[in-house]
Amino acid sequence: SSSEGFGVAEKIVLLTFISAVILMAILGNLLVMVAVCRDRQLRKIKTNYFIVSLAFADLLVSVLVMPFGAIELVQDNWIYGEMFCLVRTSLDVLLTTASILHLCCISLDRYYAICCQPLVYRNKMTPLRIAVMLGGCWVIPTFISFLPIMQGWNSIGIIDLIQQRQFNKASNSTYCIFMVNKPYAITCSVVAFYIPFLLMVLAYYRIYVTAREHAHQIQVLQRAGAPTDGRQHHPDQHSTHRMKTETKAAKTLCIIMGCFCLCWAPFFVTNIVDPFINYTVPGKLWTAFLWLGYINSGLNPFLYAFLNKSFRRAFLIILCCGDERYRRPSILGQTVPCSTTTINGSTHVLR
Repeated sequence: SSSEGFGVAEKIVLLTFISAVILMAILGNLLVMVAVCRDRQLRKIKTNYFIVSLAFADLLVSVLVMPFGAIELVQDNWIYGEMFCLVRTSLDVLLTTASILHLCCISLDRYYAICCQPLVYRNKMTPLRIAVMLGGCWVIPTFISFLPIMQGWNSIGIIDLIQQRQFNKASNSTYCIFMVNKPYAITCSVVAFYIPFLLMVLAYYRIYVTAREHAHQIQVLQRAGAPTDGRQHHPDQHSTHRMKTETKAAKTLCIIMGCFCLCWAPFFVTNIVDPFINYTVPGKLWTAFLWLGYINSGLNPFLYAFLNKSFRRAFLIILCCGDERYRRPSILGQTVPCSTTTINGSTHVLR
């Protein structure tokens, strides 16, 4: 709701900012999907199936949800009718929840890949299990979006308050109001945010600890000393490179969790608190927190793909129309075993 209204200058700034967010989300997620479809090596990595599905969910958010929210925000009026308001709201909850659940699945996939033995990873992340996890990312949000919203379960007990806020007699404006009662606020927030957040924290904490342990072990081996003949030179270089990779992996995890919390925590904390304080959270604050969550859909391609060296090379090939300078046959053609640095050093996952 933007019932408090925005000035002309505010609307111009909002329109510019929102347009940039939508454009960034569309182009970034499209680029990720095209890169995986065109690059055979990227298709071989299991984690990338989650990343492509995540990009598809975020792309739908930027195409089906953000534009209508932006139009209502700038025009200070909802012109598409009550039924489409319910559909748009259901899509909003469905797609943003699906995006968050994909982030959770990626964290679990990386946990098994980095913290477990290669055989355990292969047993856990079978094609069938990946398909089930991807299906769950899309089916589970349906039970907290279209089903309850279309049935009006979220508005039980607060219908009068919703109707009161849907119309502004002073400006003769209509708004697409989405308010939730206490049971729905708790259920929706727990399923869509708090459970995935807890799983992500546990998984990334274990990954962080494992990465630091690897780096510490390498430092101990280096300090222990070795014969000074030339044969030890190359293993030392390899150990140094691996230590840097592990350190970078740990830092990347901090960036991922930091961005996720910054984008979604304010909205879901407010979503639970608001029904218990008689819905007194200002409309502009709601708008700010909601769009902060939408920004996460534009950041995901950068966090989960652009930080990956293989993805960056594929992007350059696409953007430069297949320029041969960015093709590396010797690298693309080699087979990297699952038990080497690709897993424990997290080269293709976290670099």
